[in-house]
Amino acid sequence: MNGYQAAEKIRQWERETGTAHLPIVALTANAFEDNRQRCFAAGMDDFLAKPVNMNLLAVTLNKWTDRHSGSSR
Repeated sequence: MNGYQAAEKIRQWERETGTAHLPIVALTANAFEDNRQRCFAAGMDDFLAKPVNMNLLAVTLNKWTDRHSGSSR
């Protein structure tokens, strides 16, 4: 199973069980726009390209965690 399939399965599971939305952030070496769009189409919430910038990783993770915003997305 690749990351696209995993994201699709997670989204399907959320719909079937009524589970809260789990943020999914893609981390990929494929930094082209078509890859980014494919990630979003599969149900991912955000996209980072390798090599990862540690500051951008921290910002992105904080964006999708309750710890940063104080509320669930």
